[in-house]
Amino acid sequence: MKDQIRLAQQDTSAIIEELLEDGSDPHALYIIEHHISSQDFDKLEKVAVEAYKLGYEATDPDEDIDDAGNVVIAFDIVTESPLNAELINAQIAEIITLTTQFGVTYDGWGTYFEDGNDDNFDETELMKTLH
Repeated sequence: MKDQIRLAQQDTSAIIEELLEDGSDPHALYIIEHHISSQDFDKLEKVAVEAYKLGYEATDPDEDIDDAGNVVIAFDIVTESPLNAELINAQIAEIITLTTQFGVTYDGWGTYFEDGNDDNFDETELMKTLH
């Protein structure tokens, strides 16, 4: 598990650096989406419940077909956070601990470019993603 956490955390600084180089607001709060997947819906549901107990939100699950023709179910564990590698890496460690406990896959994290202009923020759109 420690190797998995270390590997997942290696990309954090690069992602943050790329966002900032592209002009993303360094002082904004970001919606951080940690991607989780499995072929077993029940396991994913248990991860979502435990993540909620830790203060995270979860998106609705989506089904997809992988290259081998298997049904894969995925959802995001979501939080709002500054673009800070230490904080995001702590989230990664906490969430990978959950995914390991329940035997599901942690597929990395992502966020969106923030220009610092809250005039375009649409809370109803956010609520469609979060529940």
